[in-house]
Amino acid sequence: MADQVSLTVDGKKRKVAADPRTPLLYILRDDLELNSPHFGCGLGQCGACTVQIDGKPVRSCVTPASAAEGKTVTTLIGLGTPEHPHPIQAAYIEEQTPQCGYCISGWMMTAAALLKEKPHPTDAEIREALAGLKCRCGTHMAIMRAVKRAAAMNV
Repeated sequence: MADQVSLTVDGKKRKVAADPRTPLLYILRDDLELNSPHFGCGLGQCGACTVQIDGKPVRSCVTPASAAEGKTVTTLIGLGTPEHPHPIQAAYIEEQTPQCGYCISGWMMTAAALLKEKPHPTDAEIREALAGLKCRCGTHMAIMRAVKRAAAMNV
């Protein structure tokens, strides 16, 4: 008999029959059938798998599901809605930031956590918060503009 993992994901309480050591990413994608986050490197280095646990960005490919039990998991899907996007989502659209969009979870979930902690970060604080995330399309300057635009919306 498999263990039960109880999670609150994007505001919904969910139970999944899985080993608590299973990476959270696999539960989110395979068991809960969420399209975001993405599998990137599987080593926690690229950031494509980033979600927030209790408002803090974490790499879900190296985070066991048990680390999320009793906490709130937010994915890109739960960050905002089409009718009421999170400021970082609105800024990404306005700046036409995404190209392929594969890495978007890492950048947006990390930037959203930064903006919650520091509503008006400096360029250096933005670069520090986003260090280690990878975008193979090279949209780094557009991402910086989007984070700054989102910060300007935080008035």
